[in-house]
Amino acid sequence: QVQLVESGGGLVQAGGSLRLSCAASGRAFSNYAMGWFRQAPGKEREFVARITWIGGRTIYANFVKGRFTLSRDNVKNTVYLQMNSLKPEDTAVYYCAADRVGSGRTDVYAYDYWGQGTQVTVSS
Repeated sequence: QVQLVESGGGLVQAGGSLRLSCAASGRAFSNYAMGWFRQAPGKEREFVARITWIGGRTIYANFVKGRFTLSRDNVKNTVYLQMNSLKPEDTAVYYCAADRVGSGRTDVYAYDYWGQGTQVTVSS
């Protein structure tokens, strides 16, 4: 079992920045891929970004390229999502998730473990 705990959400003005953290604990997950998803009210959960623990390979959704950066600290077992140039449409609950097999997929069904989510609100 893997436990994921997100933190770092909050309220920020448009153009501002936030850094989300996802601390992972539990069984060994060095082969996992870690993803971030978000869900706005009335919308489906959507892929934001993904990183592998080994190699740090990343994939980003088109709508965050150039604004968001995903990184990881293998010693702290923590993944970070640096979000810059935030827009009101980035407002959502952001979820951290773990893909046990590191499949490279970006759909929600590929991810086996989920955090509780952290709210990000961007005011205009």
